[in-house]
Amino acid sequence: MKISIHSGKTIEAKAGATIYESLKANGIFLVSPCGAKGTCGKCTVKVLSGDVDVKSYAKIGQKERSEGLVLSCQARADSDLQIEIPEHSRLVLGGKIAVSIFKDTAGYLKSYDTGIDPLTKRVSLSLPPPSINDNIGDLERLRRCLEEFGIVNVHFSYEFVSTIMDKLREGDFNAVLSYAKTSGNAFEGISLIPSGRCAGQYGLTVDIGTTTVVVYLVSLTTGDVIDIGSTYNSQTKFGDDVITRIVHATEGGGLSDLRDAVVGDINTIVDFFREKHNIDTCGIEAASISGNTTMSHIFWGLNPASIREDPYIPAVNIYPIWHASDARLNINPQAPVYTAPSVASYVGGDIVSGILASKMHRSTGISLFMDIGTNAEVAIGNDEWIMTAACSAGPCFEGGGIKFGMRATPGAIESIAIDPVTLKPSISVIGGEEPAGICGSGMIDAIVELWKTGIINQKGVFNPAKTPLVREGEDGLEFLIYSGGNRDIVLTTVDMENLIRAKAAIFAGVSLLLREAGLSLDVLDKVYVAGGFGNSLNVEKAVMLGMIPDLPKDKYVFLGNTSIIGAYLSLMSDALRMELESIASKMTYIELSVVGDYMDEYMSAMFIPHTDMSKFPSVSTALGL
Repeated sequence: MKISIHSGKTIEAKAGATIYESLKANGIFLVSPCGAKGTCGKCTVKVLSGDVDVKSYAKIGQKERSEGLVLSCQARADSDLQIEIPEHSRLVLGGKIAVSIFKDTAGYLKSYDTGIDPLTKRVSLSLPPPSINDNIGDLERLRRCLEEFGIVNVHFSYEFVSTIMDKLREGDFNAVLSYAKTSGNAFEGISLIPSGRCAGQYGLTVDIGTTTVVVYLVSLTTGDVIDIGSTYNSQTKFGDDVITRIVHATEGGGLSDLRDAVVGDINTIVDFFREKHNIDTCGIEAASISGNTTMSHIFWGLNPASIREDPYIPAVNIYPIWHASDARLNINPQAPVYTAPSVASYVGGDIVSGILASKMHRSTGISLFMDIGTNAEVAIGNDEWIMTAACSAGPCFEGGGIKFGMRATPGAIESIAIDPVTLKPSISVIGGEEPAGICGSGMIDAIVELWKTGIINQKGVFNPAKTPLVREGEDGLEFLIYSGGNRDIVLTTVDMENLIRAKAAIFAGVSLLLREAGLSLDVLDKVYVAGGFGNSLNVEKAVMLGMIPDLPKDKYVFLGNTSIIGAYLSLMSDALRMELESIASKMTYIELSVVGDYMDEYMSAMFIPHTDMSKFPSVSTALGL
């Protein structure tokens, strides 16, 4: 039997296997924090045609069942099937969203003039076995051996000591100690590994985004990224933005639900890594986490209530290094977990990590840093000072709140051009697959092309008389981008409104931060643009939309996911961890909600590209205005 996937791919259904197992065998991975046991309700697929034997529907409601939704881990094919995989069900390994311009991560680490000095280190030990004449305890014997390597002041937890007798004897008193520096000349024992076990030494770097979660599996010995995984943050079912999630966590009593969701997402990816690369739990010895302030609080189970209450003070900005067992990660339970420091309630460790990755803090020239995601943050400064602010752009550029929005993964329309004569669109799709939706860069292209051809006006309102591709849909007027494979992909009036609001918030944030710094655009040496879709972003079109400042193209540097790179750097170098914390300490946060004229700036930017065309001279010239 065959399973045809709506994106155009067809696979063989394994005899007696679930849909989940058949997909996995063909390199198509779904989110399943419960390990495909049918309890989490996340690995859903929609059966479009064919017969299935469903063992359990678990958390799928009656309405969803009537629409063909099943849990892939609880359903088997009884005939040839045609299915659709919802975007939120997909787990992407090696996906484009996680790949930035930092393709040689180990090489980029060396560019900081620092060697590999990871969060945890290892030392091989050969201890003399105990005897009647050498009858000290196992822990004391270990300490004595470590002193020969100059490793003193080591703290050993109860969990560590409770296993020391068995592990030393299992390896005939030959073992490898994994340890971490805690402060100054103090250390902590992470694990004692009998010789011959856990030969590989790995770490995790994690970017917890409001919309997406990205995980790198890293070799702590070489610095190489072994594997990459990404998925939607399952917290989205509790709200698209941080405010609604804070409300759910505090007023709704759902903090544990939110925490379970994101930790489950991370562990799903980690479990795939361990299975794929045959890694024992003890072999993943450290982790570094980067996320905005709310995401970091929820990950650790900290109450985020004060983040949204005046005067907007989080529970913690500088996080202690806690254990993986406290984080509930499926790695070595004693592994240290480092969390990138935050600056304020709405400028978190992801931005501090991004600035470290961009190196703008090392430059004498003045640079602008923009992280375009669900929460758009901006920073301006150099090696002496940095000012930063946040503006709520919403999740649309990451696919949220857009009818056919999706991440920049295979099947996403990443660029669009509209013929000025025929007004028909041509598209480019990531991976060359059947289009499944449209990602952020494609959305920007679409709006600009629609405006240039007169299909929408400066406010983003459709002109139905211009082309029959503008039609009446369920949500009002919409533009048909693609039709084929039993699917029409459109941009709706609601989509247009969300996108224009998001770009207006971003540009208003940049304008006000520059004003607060007393600077004009012409002083900027570089503009660093971070965010998952930056790899495909067309500068001219982003300027024409009015999302980014009208500056020469060569001033823009598109960095991709800088949050994950900052986490990687902090995992691999003690010196860069200290540098990350130094960056956070010198950043000055500007609360835009109390800055005068913010709403005026925002409303002025609610047009394409802006009500004040003098701010966009290149657009005026290009269009002959």
